[in-house]
Amino acid sequence: MAERTGGAGMFLAFVVGGLLVLVLAIGWMVWSGGLSVTAQAPKMDLRLPETPSLPAPSPNPQPTPAPSPLPKPG
Repeated sequence: MAERTGGAGMFLAFVVGGLLVLVLAIGWMVWSGGLSVTAQAPKMDLRLPETPSLPAPSPNPQPTPAPSPLPKPG
């Protein structure tokens, strides 16, 4: 059988590298002020355009009565 070498070391290096990138990303966001909350209210323009008035819809037609059943032969 062939010996397996270097498998666990590569996995550990991958995990440590991922954690290092995560810590650096969080540190950069905190240092640059990316996570700061502003107390200012945002400026928003809430004016909507006027909508044209539509005519009233026509009433639905009334259903026709069901036909009477056919008489039974006999």
